[in-house]
Amino acid sequence: MDNLIFFVVSDSVGETGELAVRAAVSQFRPTFKNVEIRRFPRVKSFEELYEVVQLAMQEKAIIIYTLVEKEMRQKLYTTALEQHVAAIDLLGPMIELLESSMQQAPLERPGLTHKLDDDYFKRIEAIEFAVKYDDGRDPRGVLLADVVLIGVSRTSKTPLSQYLAHKSLKVANVPLVPEVEPPVELFAVDSKKCFGLIISPDNLNSIRRERLKTLGLNDGAIYAQHQRIQQEIEHFHRIASRIGCEVIDVTNTAVEETANVILDKIRAQA
Repeated sequence: MDNLIFFVVSDSVGETGELAVRAAVSQFRPTFKNVEIRRFPRVKSFEELYEVVQLAMQEKAIIIYTLVEKEMRQKLYTTALEQHVAAIDLLGPMIELLESSMQQAPLERPGLTHKLDDDYFKRIEAIEFAVKYDDGRDPRGVLLADVVLIGVSRTSKTPLSQYLAHKSLKVANVPLVPEVEPPVELFAVDSKKCFGLIISPDNLNSIRRERLKTLGLNDGAIYAQHQRIQQEIEHFHRIASRIGCEVIDVTNTAVEETANVILDKIRAQA
């Protein structure tokens, strides 16, 4: 058999069927010489199945199918049998085994695996976004973000950004320092997607002192002094007021709790 022709028939995109064909064929023809794999995606009707089988008969192709609906699988099987076309059902036996073992009917909804893939890649994209636009590195991200976080140093902006990114939200965060004018993009953003993070001065003092010790520095540095902290907090409130964003007190609050507050607000706005 010089030429091998495979028709991959699917009610979704046909990626699973093609991967299976390639895995099997590689055991006989690693270079895939004289091998043709043709996808027939999103097949939804008996008429389409019949047309594929007729074409397969003419071209002497082997049909590989991944159909989640039982009626569609049965129709393709009987039609291919009648026309003496070789057809292999990849999903049917496994679905039927799981149905019997679990005593539960399958959903029979095409494309669920592909949807999971889309969700995965969306989450990865959000994580990469959070890294790229962390700590005000590139203010252009503020206008591209789903959520914008502002706050003084050590208010958990970065861990919160990463947590929300794992929920597939693109997050940019901007630190506020009295000596540095905030980026103009911050005042052009929709105030509903911007959240200010505030913490009590005493807690912030304690956190900053521990941070300085970790870095091997004197914990009495200006960075951790109450007067400096108060100055930064006052500056924060001025900026938050200009933006008109909601302010969340993160004092003694876990990142997950703060994230849930933000997620609830976003869902309420949708």
